[in-house]
Amino acid sequence: SVLSSIVSYSTLYSCFNNRLNDTMVLQGKNFRNNEEVLRKILTTSRTIALVGASDKIERPSNEVMEILLDYGYTVIPVNPRLAKQKIFDQEVYTSLSDIPISIDMVDIFLNSAAAGGIVDEAISIGAKSVWLQIGVIHEEAAQRASNAGLDVAMNVCPAEEIPRLQILVPNHDE
Repeated sequence: SVLSSIVSYSTLYSCFNNRLNDTMVLQGKNFRNNEEVLRKILTTSRTIALVGASDKIERPSNEVMEILLDYGYTVIPVNPRLAKQKIFDQEVYTSLSDIPISIDMVDIFLNSAAAGGIVDEAISIGAKSVWLQIGVIHEEAAQRASNAGLDVAMNVCPAEEIPRLQILVPNHDE
């Protein structure tokens, strides 16, 4: 329903607070998000691997996963600690390479230091894009992904960008 697709106040508050905390980190960095690329990722992606998925409802990764599912994306949770369990009726996988279907977008909910390895794995499995969540900043990994032909979003949240860009659902016609 429309109400279930609305980003909750707590998610927006969390995203806003994280963005404020990361302002200093971004100063002097080269990567800048491009609205056309954000729109392309969100409208052409159908299958999203969410790395760092949590079964705890208070965690932003859990809430964002639910929002992405509500918008119509197929979301595959990745977390070695929860492998073989289910989150929102979706089987949790140990790693990207364990997922038996192709992945359009890899959404990374891990700390910045761990993001580089996940980006490299996203490149190796043939993902079309990587999305580093708010607070997940890894310039070199973003550059590696871009050099490999992946679209990149960094330090932004799809739960914020979907309504901001007025994207209602992924485009399943392409």
